[in-house]
Parts: sequence; C-alpha cells; structure tokens
Amino acid sequence: MENIMKLFIKILALAAVLNAGALITPQKVSAQGTDVSFQLFYDQLSPYGSWVDYQNYGYVWIPNVDRDFSPYGTNGHWIFSDDGWTWVSDYPWGWAPFHYGRWAYDDSYGWLWIPQNEWGPAWVTWRSSEGYYGWAPMGPGISVEASFGGGYRVPNDRWTFVSDRDISRPDIDRHYVDRSTNVTIINRSTVINNTYTDNSRHTKYVAGPARDDVQKVSGTALKPVAIRDNDKPGQTLSNDQLQIYRPQVQASNSKNHKPVPSKLVSLKDVKPISGKTPGNQPQNANPPGNTAVGVQPRVVNPPAKNKSIAKPAQPQTVKSSVKKAKNQQPRVINPPDKNKSIAKPAQPQTVKSSVKKAKNQQPRVVNPPVKKENANQQSKPRNVRSSNTKRQSPQTTPSPNKKGKVPDSQPPKPDKQKQDGPKPSQQQTELLQSPKK
Repeated sequence: MENIMKLFIKILALAAVLNAGALITPQKVSAQGTDVSFQLFYDQLSPYGSWVDYQNYGYVWIPNVDRDFSPYGTNGHWIFSDDGWTWVSDYPWGWAPFHYGRWAYDDSYGWLWIPQNEWGPAWVTWRSSEGYYGWAPMGPGISVEASFGGGYRVPNDRWTFVSDRDISRPDIDRHYVDRSTNVTIINRSTVINNTYTDNSRHTKYVAGPARDDVQKVSGTALKPVAIRDNDKPGQTLSNDQLQIYRPQVQASNSKNHKPVPSKLVSLKDVKPISGKTPGNQPQNANPPGNTAVGVQPRVVNPPAKNKSIAKPAQPQTVKSSVKKAKNQQPRVINPPDKNKSIAKPAQPQTVKSSVKKAKNQQPRVVNPPVKKENANQQSKPRNVRSSNTKRQSPQTTPSPNKKGKVPDSQPPKPDKQKQDGPKPSQQQTELLQSPKK
C-alpha cells in the first residue's frame, strides 16, 4: 500500500513539473514577439534621416535624399514575386519604408514616411492605360479597399508611368514617362484591383498588373521570385530569391513603455526641399513601346530630347545665315570693315563720273596739244581755265578776234578754229605783249 501511495505521489509531482514547463514556454515566446516594435524603425532609420513629431501623424521620418526623390520611383525597380509586384530598393534602408507604412508629401520638406506594422510587397495603387502601367504611393490611413474606391484621388504629379512592356526592367528609372503627360494618361486609365491575401500575416496586398497581361505585351515569360525571410535588417536579391527582413511588428511592446525615437528633431531644423540638391537620375533612355492614342507619352529622355530638338534648329539657323550672307555679299564689300566697304563702292562711282565728265568736256576745249607746230600752245592759260569750266563754257568763251561775242544760235565750231591757222598765233602774240603794256 505504501508503495502505491509513493508511486501516486511521484506521478502527481511529474505532472506538476510538466504543467509548469508548459506555462513558462508560451510566456517566453510572447515576450520575444513583443520585442519588435516601432522602436526598430526609430533606431534603424535614424542614421539615414530625421524623426520629427509631425502634426496629427505622430513620429514621421524624413529621409536624407535629393529634391527629386519619389517613393517607389527612385533607386529601385519592380520584380514579380509570389506575392505580386514587389519593390526592390537599392537604399540600405529600403527594407522598411517601402514595405511598411505609408508616404505623405509636404510642400516644404518633401516626402515623409509614417510607420505602420503591416508588411506588404509595396503599398501603392496601380492604374492601367493602353500601352502603360502606372503606380502611386498610398496616402496615410488608406487601405487596399479604399484605394480602389472612386472617392480616393492621388494628385496627378504623384503618379509614375512606364510602357507596359518595360515594367519588369531592372533599369526602369530610365524608362519613366515624363509627368507632363500624366493627365492625359490618367484620363484614359482604369484602376488595377488585383489583390493577394497573405493568410499567414492576415493581410491583403495590391498585387498589381496581371502576370499573363505583362507576359503578353513584353513577349517574355515571368518567373516568380521567391521571397525569403532575412534575419537582420536589409534585403538581397540573387538566384531568383529575395531575402528581406520583414518581422512581425507591434505598435508597442508593453503598456508601460511607448517607443520613442532616440533622436527627435524639430521640424524647423530639418533642411527644406528648396535647400536640397537636385537629383541626377536617368530617365526615358529607351523609347520603344506602344503609344496610346492621342498621347505622346514617351517624352523619351527629356534631357536628350531637348538636345535633339536644339540640334536640328542650329543647322537651320546656320543655313539661313549663310544664305543671307551670300545674298548680301555683292552689296557689302569687305564685311570685316563695314564703314570702309560702304565708302569703296561710292569712290568708284565718283571717279567714273568725273572721268566721264572730263571726257565729255575734252571735245569742247580747244585742242592745242593736237598741233605740234608750236610747243608754247601746251601752256595756254585760257585752255587751262576752259578745262575746269562746265559743259556750256564754250558758248561763253570770247571769239579769238575780240570783235564781238559769238551769237547764242551759232556756237563756235572746232573746225573753224583749225581753218584759221594764224589766229592762235595772234592770240599768243597778244598774250606775250600784254605784260609790256
């Protein structure tokens, strides 16, 4: 009997030990689960930006990026995974803000991130238009169902569009459509409402464009990338696998402790977006793709296109100027010295005019050089004066015999002077005798 009682006591003791172990184990698991809270975000993202207490959102994070930064658009690309289209960021901190929480935009400080505890491949809303896919970050407090509703509106300049066959490119940032065409594309687009439900996390995601549709327009097969959990903050894409840190995050680890950023910055001390440097991101390097009717989307490579527009204009200007110069060349002599070139054409005209006048006057002047009989005739004073007279001077010249003026109706004739040989010698005699008087 005693042996039976001892055995019974041992069984009770063993049962008590087993029950105690069972009670302790769940407490330890529960304690480990509550260790991952928003404090993880506060500590891990502090080196890459500023935590501020922002209006009604509480603690938000403003990344240290250039002024052209946009969530799900800068420094990353899309992959098709088991959970749908997943954003793979090249930032060291990209594992958190692009898979937890929401993004909002401040006109003074740019983009800021509001943390939440649900993990997703990307918290964006999708649109589809003829030849294009587009996406935009979901705003704070927006759920998947709300993003499908007609009352949810995203500003036009928050959308990023790309050719539908370029959606899976690793260099997708080189193929974005210029945002100046967003309005036209959005008006012709519809919301993509494909969803994926993660039963292990009890979360619904927006999956994005259908796999079959993308394969059809791109002409290539899409092999889904497997997502695997990483044991530390960060992400790595290799061998068709995405290893990413995605823990179950609690809003707080206990009622007595509320997570707080270790370094909280005043909003006025944050550098405004106007003071940030502009980004240097390549865009629209590859224009191929379908074009929507009435849309000129690809505004391909705006910087390169501007240059391409300018280059054709330059040859036209040069040709125009050359053509103009050729037309003006006969009228402008020596373009390097405009004043001299203007004066030169005037001089030949004056010389020709004077020569022509002199030739016209020669026949009317008594021609003593023709007669070689007397050398003194070359120095006649009257002949010198008559060479400077006008065209009518022969009519007013006195007759050689000094007996009267020649009538106006009978101008002196050169032949008559030649017939009167002695008369020129008498004039010379009179001129020679005049000083003696």
